[in-house]
Amino acid sequence: MSTTETTTQSPTAALSAAGVSIWLDDLSRERIASGGLEKLIAEKNVVGVTTNPTIFAGALAKGEAYDAQVAELAKAGTSVTDAVFEITTDDVANASDIFRGIYDSTDGFDGRVSIEVEPGLAHDAAGTIAQAQQLWNKVARPNALIKIPATLEGLEAITETIAAGISVNVTLIFSLERYRQVINAYLTGLEKAQAAGIDLSTLHSVASFFVSRVDTEIDKRLEAVGTDEAAALKGKAGVANAQLAYEVYLEEFASERAATLLAAGANKQRPLWASTGVKDPAVLDTTYVVELVAPEVVNTMPEKTLEATFDHGEIRGDTITGSYAAAQGVLDAIAAQGISYDEVTALLEKEGVEKFIVSWNELLDTVTAALDAAK
Repeated sequence: MSTTETTTQSPTAALSAAGVSIWLDDLSRERIASGGLEKLIAEKNVVGVTTNPTIFAGALAKGEAYDAQVAELAKAGTSVTDAVFEITTDDVANASDIFRGIYDSTDGFDGRVSIEVEPGLAHDAAGTIAQAQQLWNKVARPNALIKIPATLEGLEAITETIAAGISVNVTLIFSLERYRQVINAYLTGLEKAQAAGIDLSTLHSVASFFVSRVDTEIDKRLEAVGTDEAAALKGKAGVANAQLAYEVYLEEFASERAATLLAAGANKQRPLWASTGVKDPAVLDTTYVVELVAPEVVNTMPEKTLEATFDHGEIRGDTITGSYAAAQGVLDAIAAQGISYDEVTALLEKEGVEKFIVSWNELLDTVTAALDAAK
């Protein structure tokens, strides 16, 4: 590459070259139909999409793009839950088709579109397993990922869904201990899949480690402490926690157990940075992107974060490798202020599920109103 090419490379291209897969944390039918998704692929290095109940609730509340399908569903007397299932799986299938070329060219690592099981099933392993299969069958695209939350009950569902030959995006991970359990659930699923004669190379997974929400909760507690030492730690916990998660990833996939599966054709479960939109106006809007660069990671960004990164992100290469001692120092210093890491991460998991349930109910309300209006 010439010097000129290097200096004119966009920040998203530089991020991609540094080994980070850029996924968009948003999806709507309008974005699919307008060609907006292809534009982001072509211009801003986007190679995947994640969705959740909040995203679908927002898309359905705004767009006329769903009117024709809603009218059809209303005419057929479709129930609201079945209507949501039809609408969201259609969007995911269509987006998966747009990304199919990337999926093929990256051997399944990218070109992925995620769809989440109903959040009300977060503590119901059997219900999650059943719905994961339903979603997988309905979308019927090899580049779909079924999102399962990393609750204790979710761990069993992750194992059984992988064992059934279905690729999984594990969501709502906050603590390092739970992350280790998620990797174990994935490896157990691979072992069961192998025993069932499933080709391990067809199975992919990402583990979505949430970043900004950790800062939001810990910063609130640091403010309450009120000391200069506490103030100096604000805005540091989220990045430190994610950096240590990457260390966990490297350790766990270097184990003999993982190496045996990888030798049999299995893929690593890549870490995905989620919740990367900055909530605190005092923090640089690209922080959760530029401070979390390393090979083999995914960063799923809200459009605002993607645009900020493309516009002024300073990509300095790998900003994770070698950061582990300093990152642990940050978490130790926060603990010394009397803030419990375990308490914070448990609360965030609980609130994460609750927030998605609220969004799911909003989605049901939106679709109910649309079905009623179309009758």
